[in-house]
Amino acid sequence: MRSLSLATILMSLLCVVPAPAQNESKAARPHSPTERAWELLDKGVTSNSGETRRLAVGALGLVPNNVHVVRIAEKSLRDENPQVRAAAATALGKMKARASIPKLIVALNDKEPEAVLAAAQALVSLKNQRGYEVYYEVLTGERKGGKNAVAHELEVLKDPKRLAEMGVEEGIGFVPFGGMGLEAFRALRGGTEIGVRAAAAAILAHDPDGRAATALSDATGDPNWHVRVAAIEAIAERGDPRLVSTVLSGLDDDKEAVRFAAAAAVLRLSIAKSHPQARPLTTASLAP
Repeated sequence: MRSLSLATILMSLLCVVPAPAQNESKAARPHSPTERAWELLDKGVTSNSGETRRLAVGALGLVPNNVHVVRIAEKSLRDENPQVRAAAATALGKMKARASIPKLIVALNDKEPEAVLAAAQALVSLKNQRGYEVYYEVLTGERKGGKNAVAHELEVLKDPKRLAEMGVEEGIGFVPFGGMGLEAFRALRGGTEIGVRAAAAAILAHDPDGRAATALSDATGDPNWHVRVAAIEAIAERGDPRLVSTVLSGLDDDKEAVRFAAAAAVLRLSIAKSHPQARPLTTASLAP
């Protein structure tokens, strides 16, 4: 038996009685989990609600090596909502979409700082030098080549509090746990026990111990939705297709963030299992 370790302590934080919050009415659905996952994300990224689009687009980062997912994220770089644009850039960086580098470079000219910073961090994660130009501006107050920074951007970039907030909101690496999911970040920032447990779930994503997988599976039924999201994202990151059944209940969760995370997890784990051809999305999703 291995000695008490940080991983053991983190797992103990997740040991709670599952109490999933799900929609009360559950009509029988004939679709497979993968089809339902596509449907959820497809509706989310085309929603009239900017917050819904942000959550759905952000979840796409969990689905690697899928051309349709990449195209949706690329389209979302032009969304009218800057938070959606930032989520799209972050998702492209997370899924290692190197073919999207030209579009991310264009996104560096966005008028909103959060979108610019997210695009910059995505480029840095893809090992493209253009991403560093924004960090140079943050440090020096001017852009490389002597060009003046856009006034509004520079004003925001000079505000440490606002800069830190953008770092937390988009997970762009200015703060600890830069690779953590957005909702886990928000919970952790609250400084509560819930935040600590959400952070624990995120950290356990890469713990090879089977007990970590069990703890994460149990946490998908946690009473708090931040923890459920963090656990589902961690299970997706583990990439073990045997765990796909543990995230299915999330497709019926009463919280959008949980449903989208579960949908992306189902797709990622299904791809890991059988490498099926990606399902084409609707015309609305793929239109330029």
